[in-house]
Formats: sequence, C-alpha cells, structure tokens
Amino acid sequence: MNFRLDEEIEFLKRNVRDFVQTEVEAVAMQIEEENKIPKRIIDMSKELGLFGLSIPEEYGGLGIGMVGKCALYEEIGATHNGYTTLIGAHTGIGTVGIVEMGNEEQKQKYLPLMASGEKIGAFALTEPSAGSNATNLKTKAIKKGDKYILNGTKHYITNATEADVFTVMAVTDASKGAKGITSFIVEKDFPGFQVGAVEKKMGLRGSHSAEVILEDCEVPFENVLGTEGQGYVNALKILTNGRAGLAARNLGSCQKLLDLSMAYSQERVQFNVPIIEHQAVSHMIAEIAMEIEALRSFTYRVAWMVDEGMNVIKDAAMLKLFGSEVYNRVADKAVQVHGGIGYISDYPIERFFRDARITRIYEGTSEIQKNIIVGQLKKQYS
Repeated sequence: MNFRLDEEIEFLKRNVRDFVQTEVEAVAMQIEEENKIPKRIIDMSKELGLFGLSIPEEYGGLGIGMVGKCALYEEIGATHNGYTTLIGAHTGIGTVGIVEMGNEEQKQKYLPLMASGEKIGAFALTEPSAGSNATNLKTKAIKKGDKYILNGTKHYITNATEADVFTVMAVTDASKGAKGITSFIVEKDFPGFQVGAVEKKMGLRGSHSAEVILEDCEVPFENVLGTEGQGYVNALKILTNGRAGLAARNLGSCQKLLDLSMAYSQERVQFNVPIIEHQAVSHMIAEIAMEIEALRSFTYRVAWMVDEGMNVIKDAAMLKLFGSEVYNRVADKAVQVHGGIGYISDYPIERFFRDARITRIYEGTSEIQKNIIVGQLKKQYS
C-alpha cells in the first residue's frame, strides 16, 4: 500500500489547509451564530475546486483518487463541521451516483455545473418510514408517457435548501421489494418538487437538512439513474463509496481537537504546573493521539482499496463505524481535558462535541454498519 501523495495533491492540500485555517476558522463563530455559511466562503471554495473533488477532469472536476480526496477531506474536517458537511455531502453522496452510474448524456448535463459549484447536489433516500430500513420506501414513481410521476416525502435531507440536483430513490414496482426501487436525478425546478420544513438540529449549524416533498413531481424518463429496479443497489454503492471520505472528515476534526487540547493543556496551570503534567490529563491526551493514528491508518488503507477497485463493503462499514465512534470518544475526552471551558459555547470544543454525535447516525447508523460487517463475514465464512 502506497499512501504517498503526488506533488499536485500536496499542493492542493497546503492550499486547502491555508484556506481552512485563515478563512473558514475566522468565521466559524459567525456560522454558528447565524446558521449560515458566508457567500464569500462558498465562492472561495468554488475557486479552490472543492465542489469538484469527486468529479473527473473531463467534466470540470479535479479528477483525483480516493486517497487524494481523503487528504483534502482531512483538511476540510479540521474546521466548522457545518461547512465540512455542505462540501462533503455535495462531493460525496450528492455527486458520486451520477459519476459512477450516470450515462454520458447525464454526466455532460450535470457534472460540469456541479464541479464548479454552480449547482449543488443532495441525496434523498430517507423517509419517515425508511431510515435504517431503507427498503421500506413509500415514495412511488409511476411511468406516464415519457415521464415518471413521483409522489412522496423525504426528510433529513442534507443540503436540501441549497441543492439544485437531487438523487432520489422511489418505488417503481412494489411487488419486487428492494429490486423494485429506482433512482432518479431530480432537479429542484421540476414541476411538483418543493423543499419543506427545515429541521432544527443539535449541531451542524450552517448545514441545513429539510423535507423534500414530491407531489406529482414530473421527472423525464432520461433522468433515470442507471436502470429501473437498480435504485437500492445504487444507494448502497453511493453510501459505501462515501464512507472513506466521511472517515477522513472525522479524522480532520479529531486532529483539530488534539491540537486544541495540546495547546490548552500546556497553557492551563493547576496546582502550580500545566495540566498536561498531571497524569489523568496526559493519559487522556495520549489516548486521543492513539485513536487518531489508528483512524488515520485505517482511513487511508480503505481509500487505497477503493482506488485499487477492490471490494470494500465490509471494510468501508468497519471504517464508518470506527471513524464515527472515535470522533465521539475524542470529542468527549477533549471536553474533559478543557474542563468547564470545554462546556462553554464561546469556545469550539463544545461545538465539536455536539457536531460529532450525528456521525454515529447519518449515512448509516453504527448499528447498521455492524449488520453489514456481520453479513459480509457470513458470506466470507460460508
């Protein structure tokens, strides 16, 4: 396995790090207070090419592999997680489906605009009755002439208020179960499409999740993604491919928490010495550092496997599970290291602690990842 980055990726990584540390970090508190990412930050992200991370060069993207993407995601993860999620949801589940399963006409139509950030992507699978049980979709798609008519409601859809292009899963043949689900490329301006209530969340301020309401929504036949009946398989592929990137974003947040904890523990004095000299504190920091290195190695191994075209279903599920659990443990320890100040919203530790919690839920809960792991082990040992 070779995780060495080429000069171009190293250059991009340095630029993204500088941008995150000087520009995004400067407005992190503003994002938290206003629940909005400043337009200037979005525009600068477009100029850096961050909206095109997952899109091949021939369609205007950066055309880099998963190892390179993880290197950039790690830098992006080291700042406000609302910003991180806006970018990550677009470059991950928001665009990967079209990149991997779209036909040439679909790619030519959508990917250049999504690579530039002119159009934002979102992934609409979850429904009130279909979360972890993703096959229990109630959204229906009925073919009528040269169109499909979609009816149903999605919820908790990340980027819903910002997105222009949605990958939507709907049932085309209820008698076939999972094999009766089809994926569609749906534009926000299609007749019958609307964004509903915006969710009020514990964290990830600046990243908006909302209902998507499809009421006799007209979708052209040519906007079927893949073939009819492949929607559930498509959804699994999209989610699996994004898990290394999600872990890399978690990794970046963990590294930021370590940096903050090291700085604070060497400055804060109790009993006449910096608190890092107290074994209880130093051991927590050692545990944080150990978990980060384990996550870093695991992340880049799975990213390398993706680039090599290997089957990563089990490994990606393990990584998603491990990465989100590590982030939550690291955030908890960072609060403890900081003591009272770690609980105060004027400082970033409290924000990371709240933001970490969703990682064990979205894009597949920790419990679902365990189911996937065991399912793959059964096949391996059968």
